[in-house]
Amino acid sequence: MNIKRIFGSFVPTNPIISNMSNASHTTMYSIEQLQETIEQEIEIRSEKLSKLAPKDLYLPVNYALQMGGKRLRPVLLLMAYNLFEKNVSKVLPAAIAIEVFHNFTLLHDDIMDKAEVRRNRPTVHTRFGDNSAILSGDGMSFLSYQYLMECTSPCLPDVLKLFTQTALEVCEGQQYDMDFETRLDVSEDEYLEMIRLKTAVLLACSLKAGAVLANAPRQQADWLYDFGINLGLAFQLQDDLLDTFGDQDTFGKKIGGDIVANKKTFLLIKALENAGADKKTKLLHWIEKENFCPEEKINAVTTIYNQFNIKELAEKKVDFYFSKAMDILENLETENSRKQPLLQLASKMLTRKH
Repeated sequence: MNIKRIFGSFVPTNPIISNMSNASHTTMYSIEQLQETIEQEIEIRSEKLSKLAPKDLYLPVNYALQMGGKRLRPVLLLMAYNLFEKNVSKVLPAAIAIEVFHNFTLLHDDIMDKAEVRRNRPTVHTRFGDNSAILSGDGMSFLSYQYLMECTSPCLPDVLKLFTQTALEVCEGQQYDMDFETRLDVSEDEYLEMIRLKTAVLLACSLKAGAVLANAPRQQADWLYDFGINLGLAFQLQDDLLDTFGDQDTFGKKIGGDIVANKKTFLLIKALENAGADKKTKLLHWIEKENFCPEEKINAVTTIYNQFNIKELAEKKVDFYFSKAMDILENLETENSRKQPLLQLASKMLTRKH
């Protein structure tokens, strides 16, 4: 990927945030600083949750939150806020709310997909059972609102409206994803709309929420939202690529899961679109086959992908949306130096191997 052209009442409870609150307004915090801050705050929140009853409700919540991850969404919220304001401790509850909500969606996603591994660990429903995972996931969705309400900004109603709309859109995206399971005629445009809803809107919400809480000009907040949409589309398309062509040890989940589950990814849609009659028949054979060896199916479908350069087509689509995101960031009306943390995070997201 070519990125060379781009240039409340809440009291902080961990020392990193306390120190950050006293920093100069010109200071821009690094990805690592913000990730560490979020990890420490999650530990603090988890400790409090572990003391609540009934224990079996909150134990899976803690397990989900402590499975790790890059904390991209809360970092994006803090970075967007930091473009306009220095004291990111004021919006840390909102950042944690976004992360809790995101992990709730992953938890329920894994149940629906019957996934066994997430971030190289057993999924919540595998560890605790489906019923416990469903109920604990429900609890996480409400916890996210509880944490968000800790923010005392006068702009909180606008953020609540944005957050609620985003939550509904994520559910819409998941429903489209489920609907596609029984269809063989899913178009590229339909797929892109599905991943916009399922993945991109939460990244966009994180950025816009940070800007709104900082009382940024409306146009700036809207541009950050659009930046997040395009970044999210590129991110999910990259995820499709990694699921088939990535390395399982670094990707954190089994390679080829989308192929085994007949997921209508960009790769499969383009293969069905480009394949001639003979290859399309072979693809349909594997899609319709109920009893099969997973490794054999993965190898067979991947071979067809390679014959039609599907990997290259997907990489071009990733680059297209990433470039659109970078154009928006470049035009954002703030000093280039203040954009660097966002640029660095976006670049890391789209050059990742896991």
